[in-house]
Amino acid sequence: MQAFPVYRLPRLMSAVLEVRDLVKTYGDFTAVNGISFAIEEGRCFGLLGPNGAGKTTTIEMMEGIKRPTTGQVLYRGEPLGKRFSNEAGIQFQSTALQDFLTVRDTLRFFSELYPNPVPIPDLLVACSLEDVIERDTRRLSGGQRQRLLLAIALVNDPEVIFLDEPTTGLDPQARRNFWELINGIKARGKTIVLTTHYMEEAERLCDELVIVDQGRLIAQGTPDQLLADYFGDLVFRLPADALPGAVDSLPYPTQLDQDRVEIFVEDASVAMDVLRREGVNLERLQIRERTLEDLFLQLTGHSLRN
Repeated sequence: MQAFPVYRLPRLMSAVLEVRDLVKTYGDFTAVNGISFAIEEGRCFGLLGPNGAGKTTTIEMMEGIKRPTTGQVLYRGEPLGKRFSNEAGIQFQSTALQDFLTVRDTLRFFSELYPNPVPIPDLLVACSLEDVIERDTRRLSGGQRQRLLLAIALVNDPEVIFLDEPTTGLDPQARRNFWELINGIKARGKTIVLTTHYMEEAERLCDELVIVDQGRLIAQGTPDQLLADYFGDLVFRLPADALPGAVDSLPYPTQLDQDRVEIFVEDASVAMDVLRREGVNLERLQIRERTLEDLFLQLTGHSLRN
C-alpha cells in the first residue's frame, strides 16, 4: 500500500477552523487517519477526494454531525459548541423541503429558529430569489432550489459556511451563476468550506484546498502552488490519426485517450519542431496547461467521480 505523507500545520493566528490529528474508525475500518489542517478566515477552502477517501466523514466531523474517535476540531481555538452552532451555516448536498410552502414561507420558517436572523428581503437579494418568492418549492428549478438552500444556510448570518457539492446536477450556466453568489459571500469576509466533484469549480472558487485519499491528507496548497509543485510541462492534444506511427514511438511522454493522444512537453516551440520532423500533423493541435484534474488523477489514480 502506498504510504502518504501526514501533513501537520502550525496553528494560524487567523484560523477559524482547525482540524487536529483527526481519526474516525468503525470497528476495524479506519475512515479518517490522522488528518490535520487549518482554515484561515475569509477564505474559500476546498476539500477534495475520490469516493471512499474519507472526505465526507471529515466534513461531518468538522460540522459537528459526527464525533471523532480521536483528535479534535476547533472553532476559533475552542472545541465545537454553542458558539459554533450559532455561527455556522450548512448547505447539505440533499435537503428535504416542506411541501406546499412558498420560498417566502420556507425562509420565514427557518428564520424563526434563530434569535437574530438575516431579514428575508436581504436573503432574497443575496441569493437571487426575488423572482420566485411566492413560488411553491416543489416548482423550483434545480438552480432555484440550490439558491434557496444556500439562503437557508445563510439565514443566521454565519461566519463559516459549509457547502457540500452545491452545484451537483446543475447545468453549466446555473453552475456559473451559483459561483457568482459564492464569490459574493466570500467578498463579505465569510469563510467557506467547499466540497465539489468539479475540478473547474475548485480552481475558480478555492483560495486553498486539500486532497484526501485512503483517509489521509495527501496534498495541500493553493491551486497555483499545487500545479507548480507537481508539474512543469504543457499538454499537446492531437487526434491519434495525426501520428504517422505508434504513440510510443514519440520522444515525449504520451497518453492515449480514446481516439486522441496527449503529449507532455516542457518547451512548446522545441516540441513542435521535433514533432514536425517526426511526421506528426499539427493542423489540429490543441495546447493546454495542466489542471487540477491532472493533479487529482496523478495523486489518487481516480477521476473525481469514481
